[in-house]
Amino acid sequence: MKPGRLSEETIKRLPVPAEGNSITYFAGATVQGAKAPRGFGVRVTAAGARAFIINYRLRGREHRFTIGAWPDWSALKAVREARVLRQRVDRGEDPLSDRATPPAIKIVASVLDDFVARYVRNKENPLRSADAIESALDRLVKPRIGKLGVYELRRSHIAEMLDRIEDETGAVQADRTRAYVRKALSWYAERDDHFNLTAAFIRVKPRANAKDRARTRVLSDDEIRVIWPVLGETGTFGALVKTLLLTAQRRDEVACMRHSEIGRDGIWAIPAERYKTKRPNHVPLSQAARALIAAQPKSDDCDLVFPSQAKTPFSGFGKSKARLDKAALTAMKTLAPKGAALSPIPHWTLHDLRRTAKTLMVRAGVRPDISERVLGHAIVGVEGTYDRHSYADEKRDALEKLAAMIERILDPLPSTVTRLAEHRGSV
Repeated sequence: MKPGRLSEETIKRLPVPAEGNSITYFAGATVQGAKAPRGFGVRVTAAGARAFIINYRLRGREHRFTIGAWPDWSALKAVREARVLRQRVDRGEDPLSDRATPPAIKIVASVLDDFVARYVRNKENPLRSADAIESALDRLVKPRIGKLGVYELRRSHIAEMLDRIEDETGAVQADRTRAYVRKALSWYAERDDHFNLTAAFIRVKPRANAKDRARTRVLSDDEIRVIWPVLGETGTFGALVKTLLLTAQRRDEVACMRHSEIGRDGIWAIPAERYKTKRPNHVPLSQAARALIAAQPKSDDCDLVFPSQAKTPFSGFGKSKARLDKAALTAMKTLAPKGAALSPIPHWTLHDLRRTAKTLMVRAGVRPDISERVLGHAIVGVEGTYDRHSYADEKRDALEKLAAMIERILDPLPSTVTRLAEHRGSV
């Protein structure tokens, strides 16, 4: 390249090779009046990373010194450093001799593996979401940026990866993956003084607005009538899903339920380490929920209420939910008149059952503050600070009303019959 002006835009526009790397030399070029010495150039890798280098010959051997990555190093700063290095070479010094043997540069996949082993699955305090985090990193991140050197990682790589995830699996999964990768890189930045987290993540924005993607799905009475009988034919998973609706608790909390956590008084004590709010929650089980739990097969060497075949907490939710949806559609076809057009139940998730349970409790006349305590939500403000009543009786009554409401939905009265309470309300 002929000597001329050197700028950040010039470096940005350098072509990316199909494989390996290429070097463009700028000997004699000027940037803000500073002239680049001989051997000064910019190396561009196939991944798009750019770095300033200087080639020099000393005692009959060729050497290459990497000054630093762009844009961490500006063109002006790199040229000034190159001039200092060239002066040292002219005096017979070897800049490379000053550097201790550097450790092998880690690739992104190795950093993610360390993050999972030391932080996500820490032996003393593993994260509850460890499976989801490790799965997302293995499936969505490593295949796309795992082979990059961690110093080569730039925000453009992150942004391109998230774009593809958003296109394939949606904005919510893209944002979750973004959060996992950011946490992993922040964790690594504490352990490597040379890693530049800002260069890798600055201005990489979320893909969706949290308010826009907040779910409002509640199962209708007709949908409950279709799904509930099918659950009775799906073994452990079906019983687990019924318990989700009867208790209004979260999926993983019910999946990890143990017989030893349920007292003789029927109160299920969920330990703090397994609860989202980091505080224990006590759930007075309704008679329907207790009967459902008592009907589950027991094993002397497994305390779990809903175990997998490996005697670990049930985890095959994706495939089991897909089979449930298929079975529900089959049941609808059986019940529908011949020739009637049918469409599957609109998409719903297991977490929607928690919202459905809350709605049914409101319909059953449960006070909103009591249903919030049943769900285990933290009560904010003065009430949450000073009110230390257990509300065990109130929560038990709420869950019994929930079970009764579900029973009325499954076995409704004839249209000609009006419940006494409803009649009084209308009067």
